[in-house]
Amino acid sequence: MSAKPGQIYLVTGGCGFLGQHLLRVLLEKEDNVREIRLFDKYANRSLRDYSTARVKVVVTQGDITDYSSVLAAAQGVDLVIHTASLVDVWHRVPEKAIHAVNVQGTVNVINACVETGIQYLVYTSSMEVVGPNVKGDSFVRGNEETVYNVCHEMPYPKSKAEAEKLVLDANGKKVNGGASLYTCALRPTGIYGEQHQLMRDFYQMGVRTGGWVIRGVPSNTEHGRVYAGNVAWMHLLAARSLQDRPHVMGGEVYFCYDDSPYKSYEDFNMQFLSRFNFREVKLPLWLLWVVAWLNDLLHCLLKPVCSYTPLLNRYTLAVACTSFTISSDKAWRHFQYRPLYDWDQARARTQSWVNTFPDSSAKDS
Repeated sequence: MSAKPGQIYLVTGGCGFLGQHLLRVLLEKEDNVREIRLFDKYANRSLRDYSTARVKVVVTQGDITDYSSVLAAAQGVDLVIHTASLVDVWHRVPEKAIHAVNVQGTVNVINACVETGIQYLVYTSSMEVVGPNVKGDSFVRGNEETVYNVCHEMPYPKSKAEAEKLVLDANGKKVNGGASLYTCALRPTGIYGEQHQLMRDFYQMGVRTGGWVIRGVPSNTEHGRVYAGNVAWMHLLAARSLQDRPHVMGGEVYFCYDDSPYKSYEDFNMQFLSRFNFREVKLPLWLLWVVAWLNDLLHCLLKPVCSYTPLLNRYTLAVACTSFTISSDKAWRHFQYRPLYDWDQARARTQSWVNTFPDSSAKDS
């Protein structure tokens, strides 16, 4: 089975962080596409300017929780890349809203594929479907078959696990017209790159404290971070292969990583923010746990009057202190994934973006 020429791709969450990287990679590397339809609640109309003589970029505003708008966006589409998601591990978003977007939104996408006869669906899952867990169990150079004590406490990883299962279970489902739906899911590790909000949040936290950055995560903690351009590239390769080899790819899940260095979240972020001369304050880990418990307590006590949702809580600290690194060997075996951007290129692209942050408040006087 091979893809028909001049396809229409629908990207849910297409105006978001990953969606914009995906748009650029599709335009640069995918010849067999004539329209890229970006579906997002917060439509960035300027992305239509990326249209070329060969590929039309269409920005469609709609809510993933509203089936009628998802169905309308899916008309005439050949393949869906479903990236739309609410990411929250700080209690900033109500659990009901997270479930509505991440789970019911995914149900809507699957049902729209069935009703409109779309045969191919690539889902952006997350490593948090597996872990790290809050018990501190390490997962070092693991793969899709590695046994791990999955333990979800936050609504976000719970919702992503549920949505991923829905997508994989939908593989082989009959769609309108009698054909079958083929699905697969990709699990990126912590994504970074241009326009990454968490990198900007980490910087802004340093600015608010007058240039001081609190450190305390054990230095031997390792996390796998992956550049957004490589995550987008894996989606493109998976989309191609799902059409060419549906009986190999259908119903499968793949970890997504590149050759970015294994470091703690703190060390990884600081290598990009070093130009701002932030001064580090190293606290003992037990004190960070005290602060995290206090933050969670204050969040609960202040909830009736205000939203207190700092970056540090018991969950984020547990994740930050737990080594979690993965292998993308299965993606290589099934569809020859190798990073499009090596570490030097990913670092340079990200650094160029970070260098646009204002530095007047962060420098030493």
